[in-house]
Amino acid sequence: MYKVYLGLGTNLGNRKRNIREAIDKIGEQIGVVKRQSALYETEPWGYSSPNHYINSCVLVLTEMAPRQVLEATQKIEREMGRTMKSVDGEYFDRIIDIDILLIDDLKIDEPDFKVPHPLMEERDFVMKPLKEILK
Repeated sequence: MYKVYLGLGTNLGNRKRNIREAIDKIGEQIGVVKRQSALYETEPWGYSSPNHYINSCVLVLTEMAPRQVLEATQKIEREMGRTMKSVDGEYFDRIIDIDILLIDDLKIDEPDFKVPHPLMEERDFVMKPLKEILK
């Protein structure tokens, strides 16, 4: 059983509903959602947009291997209508973003998969909700 910490963000459409839908899908497709942080409204990070984000973090208990969790989070993003991923530091508005922040105390360093998330400590919109559920 893995303890997986996920960061969620959305700045398009009904943002609160998007977060709820993503958490529901995580519970159905990945594992048991044990903890959820509060929702935080934040400005876009790394680019300019008039659309503010709603961010949250969840703790999920899962039997899935780390790579399977990555594939499942990407599948959920696609199911919810996300068509483009951020590449080379170029960010876009999005209906949902699901980032794997931590998986137990694992360290993964693959070209398309890094855990702990390499930018999480630079992002208050990740660290504040994450600290809330790490207690």
